[in-house]
Amino acid sequence: MRRLLFLIIALFLANSADAQFRLNLNFNLDRQPVWGPAGFDHAEYYYLPDIEVYYNIPQRRYYYNQRGRWISSSRLPSRYRGFDLYNSYKVVLNERNPYRNHNKYRDQYASYKGRRDQQPIRDARDSKYYVNPNHPEHKNWVRQQQQEKNKNKGNNRGNKSGRN
Repeated sequence: MRRLLFLIIALFLANSADAQFRLNLNFNLDRQPVWGPAGFDHAEYYYLPDIEVYYNIPQRRYYYNQRGRWISSSRLPSRYRGFDLYNSYKVVLNERNPYRNHNKYRDQYASYKGRRDQQPIRDARDSKYYVNPNHPEHKNWVRQQQQEKNKNKGNNRGNKSGRN
């Protein structure tokens, strides 16, 4: 019964004018930082092998080890002040508290240190990334969405029947 209800709701949403927006709620492209790697519709954490730091996307917090303890902060510590987030390699991890398995990830992704071959979201030209408010094309995308919405409203008004 639940599956049938879910299917009915999904079909209703698919037929609505805002279906694309509603379906995007399953992803978090709009929440990912523009320095994050392009190519992932959903990501919970980034692991930065160069500095052995984790970034929690929903919370917008960094996790780094300091004197044997994992510290959470909205900013990187001063020792990483000059670190280039845009040109460093990020590993997407969709697991709860991945820093608790740090030894595993440090060993598994050690070869990614120093890699600079990953495109950041900021430089991605796929329109799906324009939903991100910090993407350089976001304002143009919003204008285009508004124009399409207004165009669809105009078409709907012109198609009404004249029955009394």
